[in-house]
Amino acid sequence: MQTVSILGSTGTIGINTLEVISHHPERFTVFALTANSQVEKLYQQCVKYQPRYAVMRNPDSATKLRELLSGYDIEVLDGESGLIDVASAVEVDAVMCAIVGAAGLGSSLAAAKAGKRVLLANKESLVMSGQVFMQAIRDSQASLLPIDSEHNAIFQCLPETHSSALVQGAHTLDELGIDKILLTGSGGPFREQPRESLTDITPEQAIAHPNWAMGPKISVDSATMMNKGLEYIEACWLFSADRHQIEVVLHPQSIIHSMVQYRDGSILAQLGQPDMKTPIAYGLGYPDRIAAGVEPLDFTQMQALTFEAADLEQFPALALAKQAMKTGGTAPAVLNAANEVAVEAFLNEQISFLAITDVIDSVMQTVEVSQAAELGEILDADEAARRVADMIIGNGL
Repeated sequence: MQTVSILGSTGTIGINTLEVISHHPERFTVFALTANSQVEKLYQQCVKYQPRYAVMRNPDSATKLRELLSGYDIEVLDGESGLIDVASAVEVDAVMCAIVGAAGLGSSLAAAKAGKRVLLANKESLVMSGQVFMQAIRDSQASLLPIDSEHNAIFQCLPETHSSALVQGAHTLDELGIDKILLTGSGGPFREQPRESLTDITPEQAIAHPNWAMGPKISVDSATMMNKGLEYIEACWLFSADRHQIEVVLHPQSIIHSMVQYRDGSILAQLGQPDMKTPIAYGLGYPDRIAAGVEPLDFTQMQALTFEAADLEQFPALALAKQAMKTGGTAPAVLNAANEVAVEAFLNEQISFLAITDVIDSVMQTVEVSQAAELGEILDADEAARRVADMIIGNGL
């Protein structure tokens, strides 16, 4: 029986995690569920799954949840300290880190430092603080299992000894006979539209992903391809890869989730339905394979699988992410913060779709980059980037 804390349980990943857990009551028990401000959703989850703790990041929301749960034996915590407590509690075996954006860094890092099985769906933790986060994993001998479908696919395409060696920093891809990682992406809803035609794209259009069911922020990131840019940075850290060893390949059908190319000419690919329950079940059950409640692929009914190169002019967000990784230090944290502010402004109809990358580019050119050897430096860079992004948006670009 594994005890699991789910950070961000009301989001897409959190909901799917609870669905997988529901299939295996003999294997998993829920220790804590957390949310930012969705009181009613978290209340319903608490009633169904009976965790020992519930955490609301927003203190006012926590007060409301305490009132709703007054008749239940569930303690309600609040704020960042509450998230850190349930991520690092001694009773917890595994932590699903599914809080979107920079807000998930502190609790994800706490789980890493506490030596937990870290199920990482919060890619920003590695984008912002790759060196610090991976060092925490290695120092505590924590287990790190990527939940993003692409990184989970890569992990599955590596022999178990290779995957653990890469996470622990014991070997490089070269030493393990691997030439490159092929990171696939659908290209989002606007892959076939000329960039100049995207001027009047609405938030509703941008979040309508053709294959995946995701939250609004990640859906917009997919439309700009920033999501793939963040995953590119994440993959460099996860798999001890040089930035030239990762190639982004567009695969519109989202059936092959990523591939690993070996020195002998072999390429191993992981295929499956575009359903996050598959990588979640893999992470929860590892090294066992457990049911995810996902229908297998029917190859006799499958459409053609196609691939194409990622055009950096069509998707400048991907080019900005590659530049941030090349620059290093706090540059990826600056990129991520500027993107979060710009995407929120777009969703609030303050800026256009195309302006998202304009804001990010301007912020990256403005905010000074430091080494990112300590968490404080990273948080300072994050704050500075948000401040500059707000200023740029407020001045009308």
